[in-house]
Amino acid sequence: MTTAPLVSLEWLTGRPGDRSILVVDIRSTESGGRASFEAGHIPGAVHSDYAADGWRVAAGGAGGLLPDIAHLSGILSRIGLTPERQAIIVSAGEAPSDFSAAARVFWTLKTAGHERVSILDGGYRAWHDSGNAVETGPAVPTESAPYPVRLDEGSRAKIDAVETALERTEATLLDGRSQAQFEGRDKSPQVARAGRLPGAVHLDQAKAFQPGTGQLRPFADLERLFGDIPPGPVISYCNTGHLASTNWFVLSALLGRPDVRLYDGSMSEWAQDSSRPVVTDPDLVR
Repeated sequence: MTTAPLVSLEWLTGRPGDRSILVVDIRSTESGGRASFEAGHIPGAVHSDYAADGWRVAAGGAGGLLPDIAHLSGILSRIGLTPERQAIIVSAGEAPSDFSAAARVFWTLKTAGHERVSILDGGYRAWHDSGNAVETGPAVPTESAPYPVRLDEGSRAKIDAVETALERTEATLLDGRSQAQFEGRDKSPQVARAGRLPGAVHLDQAKAFQPGTGQLRPFADLERLFGDIPPGPVISYCNTGHLASTNWFVLSALLGRPDVRLYDGSMSEWAQDSSRPVVTDPDLVR
């Protein structure tokens, strides 16, 4: 069984009825959610709404934090995931932000201690557009025993780690948002103040995708695109830890960079406290 972080349509189509894998369709309301899933999905897939099922939780003003152990165990048990099965995460595949949802679920499963997890490159759109068979109607997962979550937060950066990185300049702070949000000319409604973390470098996660698709660029292109990120530890962030998941996934899971962490609180957490520095362009005002 492959444990490659990214699997192709060809790999998945070659495993019809394989009970060692669990295809998890995470389409949320903005992609039609359960209604879209029931209108058509990969045969044998189960559905777990990325937003409604709480793969990320809001707490203390932060919009996308890692859920607690009990919550994670509940999600994984309801979809029938066991430690032995390989989870194949399927997004809508319509846009880069859909892949970010899959990357965030991938990160969450890894953090929960589930080792066998992959993302279907291109998501459901690629499956459908390739003419593969689909099923319709609801899916009823076989609920499993409570999943034994073994939390490993080695790939997670909490706010104290970000503060330390700023004080000691010991990690590259990688901003995955748009250029306008990085410069402070635009702001997400989930963030109190426009701007970026001081000293951050910018790589809009959307650049990792083939134009007009939800599919990542070829490996060699990703190597070139991410090649300018300085060596050493990296903390990937955005507004809520959603878009930043793509940069984390490419650097850590695909390119094998060590010590790459996701700041799940991101700017929605950081910018709440006016004493924390936020930099904007062109005046670089705090």
